[in-house]
Amino acid sequence: MSSSTMIHVRVDPETKSKAKGILDELNISLSEAFKLYLKQIILHKGIPFEVKIPTALTDRTLRKSEAGQGLHRVSGVDELFQELND
Repeated sequence: MSSSTMIHVRVDPETKSKAKGILDELNISLSEAFKLYLKQIILHKGIPFEVKIPTALTDRTLRKSEAGQGLHRVSGVDELFQELND
């Protein structure tokens, strides 16, 4: 009896390349990362993170952010917390 099974996953080359680059820095193979993901599905009895359709406000905000609109920069954490508290 085989101790493992083969799974084929189709993904676009850019996604694979970016994910592999991050995993390489973590010294984790794509295969090991996928095994971790499957084990988390079992542990959580579902997808191990929230999957939902964003609200209209969230969608607009994300699109504006991706376009570089409405962004505000601060010089550091102290300034960030000061502005949040004002």
